[in-house]
Amino acid sequence: MRRDWIEITGIWAAVLALALWLVFQPGATAIAAETYSGAILAGALATVSAIQLRSQRAEGFVRRLVYVAGGSYLILALASLFMLLRG
Repeated sequence: MRRDWIEITGIWAAVLALALWLVFQPGATAIAAETYSGAILAGALATVSAIQLRSQRAEGFVRRLVYVAGGSYLILALASLFMLLRG
């Protein structure tokens, strides 16, 4: 399970970095934020799937997907809330 958490937190860190880039991008609009947020979330899930294909280890795959999706969604929701409150 420790290896799983390393993969999960690595993906969360990438999502956080992209979310911060999205929030502080000059001239960012709400429509662009929605588009990029969807792409970031899809990329996070695709990364988990790619790691799964590479490792060929079925154990814990759904758990990793749920953790990555939930954490990524939370990070992007907080970034969206920040953009909304910022105006």
